[in-house]
Formats: sequence, C-alpha cells, structure tokens
Amino acid sequence: MKSDSMFGLWALLLATPGLALNFTVAGGQIFTPGLAVVDAPQPGTPLGGDQIEVALDVSTNGRLQLPPYPEDLTTRIHNITIFLYSYDTGKNFTITNGTAGVNNASLGDIMFSEPGSTVKHVKWTWPDCLVGDGQPRELDTARGIYNISIRQNFQLNGNSHYTIFDLPISVTNRIEERQDRPSCASLENPLLTPEEVDYEGANNVPVMFAPGDATTIEPSLSGGGIGDGDGLGPTKPDATAADGLGSGAVALDRMGVAGWLSLASFFVFIGAVL
Repeated sequence: MKSDSMFGLWALLLATPGLALNFTVAGGQIFTPGLAVVDAPQPGTPLGGDQIEVALDVSTNGRLQLPPYPEDLTTRIHNITIFLYSYDTGKNFTITNGTAGVNNASLGDIMFSEPGSTVKHVKWTWPDCLVGDGQPRELDTARGIYNISIRQNFQLNGNSHYTIFDLPISVTNRIEERQDRPSCASLENPLLTPEEVDYEGANNVPVMFAPGDATTIEPSLSGGGIGDGDGLGPTKPDATAADGLGSGAVALDRMGVAGWLSLASFFVFIGAVL
C-alpha cells in the first residue's frame, strides 16, 4: 500500500543484467531529470492506432510559466526533442527535433504548440514500416519494443543541463495501412550505442520536483515566471495511474523480447498489489 506520509510518492527500482530502471511517480505522473513531467504513456504499454501521443507538462506542474519567458528568468526550457528508437529493430525515428518535416512527418517545436496549455500533447503519425497487427513475426520487421526518448535542454537557476529520459513501449497493437503515412526512411537517424549517447554524462541532475523534493526555482526579478516558488509540484488532482508512468534513461531494449514481456507482467503485478 502506498504511504500517505510520502504524499503518494513511490519509487520502483528494477535490476536486471545490464539494466536498471528508476520510476518516481506521484498522482499518476512520472517525474524526470528535468523540468518536464510525463503524464502519458505508461511504460510497457502496447501502442498502435493512427498515432502515438506523448503528454508532457512543461510548466513543472504550474511552477514555471509558458514561453516566451521573462528575460531575467534563470529557469527555462530551451527545447524538448523526442525520438523513438529500438536496439532490437535497429531503428531510430525522429518524432520532433524542433523543426516540422514535410506534412508534419516530424513535428515542430512542442513548446509553442497548443498555446496557453501547460500540457503538450505530442501526436505523431506512425510511419509506414510500423504498419501491422500483433507481435512481430518476422526477423526483419520494424515492429516490436521501443523507447520513447525525451531529451530536455533547459536551464535551472542559471545552470544549463541536458537530460535523456526513456519510456519503454511496444509497437504491437494494430496500425492500419494508409497512403498518407510518412516513410520510415524520411524519419530515420543513425542508431547510436549507449556509450555514444552518454546517458550518464547527459543526466547530471537527479529526478526533480516530485512531492518531497527540495529543489527550488529562483523567481524572476520582474515577478513573472513561476508560481509560489517552493519548487514542489503538486499532485495532479484528477490523475490516475493510467495517465502515465515512465522509466529512467537506460535502454530497455537490451533486455530482449522475453525480458520485456516479463517486465510488463511485473508492472501489472505491482499495480495490483499497490
């Protein structure tokens, strides 16, 4: 049972050969090593349909205003880029790198999408090579297990940071063929090794702003930019576990399909117990 004294906060650490996953979840949200808070999707979720949707609160739960920021505000999100990659399939697709592709195959700067909304719903149309239904049945298929890789370039109290946060999902639900689906080739990037990505070097800040965390944001001298300045994001009042959990920034795909399925079953078991 989750303890009330911990404000509903629970942390899950899983250790498998060559893999560690950290989750810091409160009120149905997952907190990241950065200013953005993930509302959806859950880790290990089988996805499909026309699009994938990633929901991010970019206000640190109301502690940071939306851009354009006051000039003297020393805490701000410069940009957020998102990729979909898999070491199992060898694929690495651009969801958004800040510049919209042809026909929005890749999306533009999400910080300026949905003006006035603190939650950005990143909706990306699946590319053509992910069309299908069910588990992968061929060795050369692009369907299977992936990480949604959220990269935050931000400034916290005058210090610049870059963090990588991965949510494991599976592309196993039905995705129907459509003539307007972008080609995978137009979205594909070279797949770097974990050493080349340098997770440890990138993530030089801890998970922040979960209930009980003491991180604070310096106020703007002009009086704008943050809420009450205590640095503690409140729990989302209408959130449920289905609104979104996530993972730490270590590649889940190295577990292989069997390990991933065992992990998904473990999440179901843990959810039932809690």
